[in-house]
Amino acid sequence: MASAREVAQRLDISPEMAARHGLDAGMSEEAVAALEQDPPAWLIQSRANRTKGARPVWVTLKCDVCGFTESARPKKWWPEFTYLSCRVHAPQELPAPASNQHRTEIEGVGSRFIGVVDVTI
Repeated sequence: MASAREVAQRLDISPEMAARHGLDAGMSEEAVAALEQDPPAWLIQSRANRTKGARPVWVTLKCDVCGFTESARPKKWWPEFTYLSCRVHAPQELPAPASNQHRTEIEGVGSRFIGVVDVTI
């Protein structure tokens, strides 16, 4: 059985859209696979409406230190991260920025990450 979040991730739609179309927790893997193989008209239209260059519905966040991954809905305020690190890791565990770069750490990325942005000055 797949959770509502897993169904939304597999179909690459928002959880709100999944709920709106009655796709909720408890769907079997076979039912989700059937939707992927033969999508209903609303899912085809949703995918066709996406504009090129728009933010994806889901992103995979991966710690550059330990490899932990999680899927998350990207936020509009997220910049392009140079590195992602779990909160438990020390900043020294990431490669140091170049001498002509300034490093900024951004808390609150996903459930446990710190985003690191290196900008050339």
